[in-house]
Amino acid sequence: MVERYTRKQMGDLWTPQSRFENMMQVEVAVALVQGEMGLIPKSAAAVIEQKASFQYERILEIEKETRHDVIAFVSNMAENIGPEGRFVHYGLTSSDVLDTALSVQIQRAGKVLISSVDKLLSSLKKISLAHENTLCAGRTHGMHAEPTTFGYKMAGFYFEVQRHKQRIVQSLKEAAIGKLSGAVGTYSFLTPEFEQNVCAKLQLTPEVVATQVIPRDRHAELMTSLALLGAGVERLATEIRHLQRTEVNEAQEGFSSGQKGSSAMPHKKNPIGAENLTGCARLLRGYALTAIENVALWHERDISHSSVERVIFPDAFILADYACDRLAALLDQLQVNKEQMLANMNLSQGQLFSSHLLLHLVDQGLSREEGYKIVQSASHQLKSGEHLKNKLLESAETKKYFDQKTLDSIFSGERHIKHTKKVFETLRGEG
Repeated sequence: MVERYTRKQMGDLWTPQSRFENMMQVEVAVALVQGEMGLIPKSAAAVIEQKASFQYERILEIEKETRHDVIAFVSNMAENIGPEGRFVHYGLTSSDVLDTALSVQIQRAGKVLISSVDKLLSSLKKISLAHENTLCAGRTHGMHAEPTTFGYKMAGFYFEVQRHKQRIVQSLKEAAIGKLSGAVGTYSFLTPEFEQNVCAKLQLTPEVVATQVIPRDRHAELMTSLALLGAGVERLATEIRHLQRTEVNEAQEGFSSGQKGSSAMPHKKNPIGAENLTGCARLLRGYALTAIENVALWHERDISHSSVERVIFPDAFILADYACDRLAALLDQLQVNKEQMLANMNLSQGQLFSSHLLLHLVDQGLSREEGYKIVQSASHQLKSGEHLKNKLLESAETKKYFDQKTLDSIFSGERHIKHTKKVFETLRGEG
């Protein structure tokens, strides 16, 4: 991932140096368990643990000849350890180390990502509660529908992100898998007990049935959960982009001192953060599709998945982490224009309350079709400057069904937020 979208804590987990550190952790755990089980001398295991190290540049140098990065890595470790280095990688195949190390790496990255998701949840909770009673127009098809509140909008996003978090946590658990069962997964040299002991040291669970690799449906599930997180980020980013349009002007991203929106037009304040996040979501969806393509490998394995995973795992985790952090910052700095929200509600001249007018007419004994026709006709005949409430009271056809008190109640908006309080009670108890 490019540096622009890489936060250091997450980026450091996906460097080549970090990759080999995870592989070394697996090799050391293997040696220690083999020493405990009498598969190699205990003294050799102790030396391996003490002297284990590698030099990235040296690995690259050896790989030029071997054209195999795991062999180059093992050779470099053995060089540093000395005579006992012959017991490094004892009885293993490359994928035992690669897949198990990737699982360790994923779990570490997952902790950082969950922390960023929690930061986003905190920002969503804060803005939701702050605008619990900030009335605004709810829109369907981009058109005014019924009143809602800005806080209620944001609460919906909060609980969606909670679901994304739950999916990520579950898929991380499904990916916390170790595999040390040999060339085609049949334990032809090392035993299931050995695998179990190594996995326990690494806080992983052994794969039930592996080929030479851990089945890639586990990884595809994880990538899909990250893509769904991206979809949720994009849904909120799209909402903010629409609300920031000049014609709407209900919300605006923070604009810092000295910031410029356009090289040509000095007045511009653009939704650049939300637009950036929309693009990030597109990438995350692409990584999910690619991970699904990785599930079907030839027989017990091929390496068609390897080149893919070297790109998509670092990029997906780095990008998901960045997106959560940037969206949280965007929300913390978001300017909410309450007055404009009310002004925009008035643009539809009271039509936001048409459904409750219809229900009142039904309560008065009219059929639904009759009531619908009356409210629709009054709404569609509104002229500039007229309000639906006044029109209903002035019209001989409709005033017999309504009185001032009833209309004041319907048009107050109180009915539309009366029961949303339960959602905010739940939200206050979160976290």
